[in-house]
Amino acid sequence: MQNVTLSREQAAVFQAIEETREHVFVTGRAGTGKSTLLNHLNWQTKKQIVICAPTGVAALNVGGQTIHSLFRLPIGVIADHDIDQNDAVRKILNAMDTLVIDEVSMVNADLMDAMDRSLRQARQRPLEPFGGAQVVLFGDPYQLAPVPGDADERAYFADTYDSMWFFDAKVWREADLKIFELGEIHRQHDDQFKQLLNAVRHGRVTAEMAGVLNGVGARRPLPEQGAITLATTNSTVNRINATQLARLPGKSKANAAEVNGDFGGRAFPADERLELKVGAQVMFLRNDTAIGPDGQRWVNGTIGTITSLKREVRVEIDGEEHEIEPVTWEKYRYTWHAARKKLEKEIVAEFTQFPLRLAWAVTIHKSQGASYDTAIVDLGPRVFSPGQTYVALSRLTSLEGLYLQRPLRPSDIIVDRNVERFMAGAAREIGTAAR
Repeated sequence: MQNVTLSREQAAVFQAIEETREHVFVTGRAGTGKSTLLNHLNWQTKKQIVICAPTGVAALNVGGQTIHSLFRLPIGVIADHDIDQNDAVRKILNAMDTLVIDEVSMVNADLMDAMDRSLRQARQRPLEPFGGAQVVLFGDPYQLAPVPGDADERAYFADTYDSMWFFDAKVWREADLKIFELGEIHRQHDDQFKQLLNAVRHGRVTAEMAGVLNGVGARRPLPEQGAITLATTNSTVNRINATQLARLPGKSKANAAEVNGDFGGRAFPADERLELKVGAQVMFLRNDTAIGPDGQRWVNGTIGTITSLKREVRVEIDGEEHEIEPVTWEKYRYTWHAARKKLEKEIVAEFTQFPLRLAWAVTIHKSQGASYDTAIVDLGPRVFSPGQTYVALSRLTSLEGLYLQRPLRPSDIIVDRNVERFMAGAAREIGTAAR
């Protein structure tokens, strides 16, 4: 059981999910506590809920299943093809009260419609959106976008939908979606920085705002230690981490992960082979589970330094040394327990590794959900996807901790026009949570 204290607005959204059968979209700027609310829902709901996510790692992080494995859907465009369902899938889809989809901004319209058709088919309610199940969506379309497929898939979306985004799925012509935008930011406390981030999120950065960001971030020498670089590509990240590890004296020690069961491909939540040296800068990949008198010793995104690899792995965080134990990530599958007449989650695979990653650099994509006191943002030659700059900047807890590898340019601020359209139209329907 996990205990989290909800803010008033989070509690109001929880109540709206728990006490109605309305379809709900929970969104909000980075750091507003969407994950906290989802975690609370997972542990405290009285409903039969099933949690899923579009990618393997996202599903592991929320203790759910991937959409494709839950619904047994083929990869790629599903369109109007028949959907095959075995008895086990039908039982799960029938038993659920509520389907929760995390990181919904990465779900495309075709996949959203396929889930709708699957639920109507399994529940034998062809005229009801989602077969009468409640659907609860979590995500921020200003941060993560669906991944475009090949040329044929892109042509299909252009012909069939207004856009690839989940909110343009045909099911929403029949179903109402109540939108709650969480407004209370828990990551940053400085009002000026919050306003700057909001301007980046919406693509409304003035020359004066860019001057403030560049004045702080691009006109100081980059820190040599204690900062993580957030970069746009894996190749930049791998190069920085390998170079910095090689610079340290001594031999590196590698720890192989223990993998039991089928993870389906290589969607591992941490390195299968983690190579470390004393002095290496590392980032934690999980919140501390052992909460002491002073609270959590580290959270997802905390930066530390390896101090010992002799008998145990020790990491220094803010001048304090901690012994780090391996942790186990569990991959779940939902099953219907006939005797108990309830949905249950069974563990189908386990991945055990130290919850650490080399952290002189990490991709902006993988920094999602983490908070950093100090970071160097390296946008490379150009930013190539909407929301990338916003995700990078919004990882920082304060403006003072921001360093820029190069000054921000207007072309770095990209906002998808479809997201603007949806959120502008949705603004009239946004359920304002209790303040």
